[in-house]
Amino acid sequence: MCENIAKFVHVSSVARVPFQELHEECGVVGFYNTDNAASNAFLALQALQHRGQQGCGIAAVLPDGSIGLHKGAGLVKDVFTAEDLKALGGTSCIGHVRYPTTDVGGQENIQPFLFVRKENPFALAHNGNIVNAARAKDYLEKRGHLFHSTSDSETFAYLVGSAQHGDNWEAAINHATRLLDGAYATVILTKDKLFACRDKYGFRPLSLGSLGDGYVVASETCALETVGARFIRDIEPGELICIDESGVHSSRIAQDCSHCMCAMEYIYFARPDSIIEGCGVHGFRKQSGRLLQKEHPADADLVTCVPESSMSAAMGYAEASGLPLEMGLIKNIYVARTFIQPTQSMRDVGVKMKLTPVKSIVKGKRVVVIDDSIVRGTTSRIIVRMLREAGATQVHMRIASPPYAWPCYYGIDTGSKEQLLAAGRSLEEIREYIGADSLEYLSVEALYQASGRSELCTACFDGNYPTDLYQEM
Repeated sequence: MCENIAKFVHVSSVARVPFQELHEECGVVGFYNTDNAASNAFLALQALQHRGQQGCGIAAVLPDGSIGLHKGAGLVKDVFTAEDLKALGGTSCIGHVRYPTTDVGGQENIQPFLFVRKENPFALAHNGNIVNAARAKDYLEKRGHLFHSTSDSETFAYLVGSAQHGDNWEAAINHATRLLDGAYATVILTKDKLFACRDKYGFRPLSLGSLGDGYVVASETCALETVGARFIRDIEPGELICIDESGVHSSRIAQDCSHCMCAMEYIYFARPDSIIEGCGVHGFRKQSGRLLQKEHPADADLVTCVPESSMSAAMGYAEASGLPLEMGLIKNIYVARTFIQPTQSMRDVGVKMKLTPVKSIVKGKRVVVIDDSIVRGTTSRIIVRMLREAGATQVHMRIASPPYAWPCYYGIDTGSKEQLLAAGRSLEEIREYIGADSLEYLSVEALYQASGRSELCTACFDGNYPTDLYQEM
């Protein structure tokens, strides 16, 4: 591919405008030279189910060197049967879980994407959002490429495929990543190699582990633990690793790199038992709760949490305050996360289906409710109302993150700025909207203190985006 695309894709900073479509938070896995690779990918994807509940897939190298694919809408346990996994077989594969962010795009957007070529088939799975994908897609369409989905991951794959010649996959991936900007933790499977890379900012996590004589790559370390893999290290921002029969080989796809891990990975998305770049998620959340209590104590009788992602923070808050931690809200574990439901009406109904107050615990009590974040505000408003109806005399909301006031362009479904409750509203206005007796947030400074990090992406809290944002054509 000629270098003109570089001039077309890489542009200077432009006006920051909301995207027309929402994008997704996902999870990826990759296995190389491991027994029962597809079955292990099935288990690993189940461990990552919290990152996406609406679709999943596995692509595996078959004995004849071709790549087989099985994917569908739904939970991992519902999409795959024992016969499906047996048919995939093999010792190398990649997998993906996702959720839809609007009603745009369906089955065609489920990954991995498979590209069948006579001698060099490959499959790709991607977590994140490419902020200049629309420009690259426009360029490719004008040159005859036909797209089958609305996913920016397909643009990534086409850039790789169009530059690939012979067995020089490293050069093709390097070419593609030089032309793309934004967030990606990506795995690519060929007939004899597994590749994994992260963007130069390090927005999304990706870890490398060993399993027997082979290797595993996964979005979170909890997936490594599930399949019995030994954690080796995090894949670095701007790093491309190639795994083949001779082992693991590392190269750089970018030099000016940072460690701007998405703060919401620690606050909300990652499983509590995962470790992201040396920081345990549970430990981070518990320390956030301690710092939240130090910054914003409450005169109350008990502490409860919005299960389950805020449980760790509630433990820290309760310990620091000396108040008892009680089970004031019960979660129906068979209902999906409301934050990642594709429509607002589904989120509204989902809150009531998911959570029930325990009257015997909260009746007549002043309750401190710990939650990890307030995005649209629907959940918080309903929770406060339910607790009051259950007899709570006071409801004090404490949020273990700063006000979420800016849209995310790097792969989390938050919508436009107009949909974010904290955007343009004062603390008192937000408190009044959700109906709490008091409302306080954790400071940005406390996030850094809890993580022990000097770099994080906190753009959703302060509007300081690490990348340029690109005007849609």
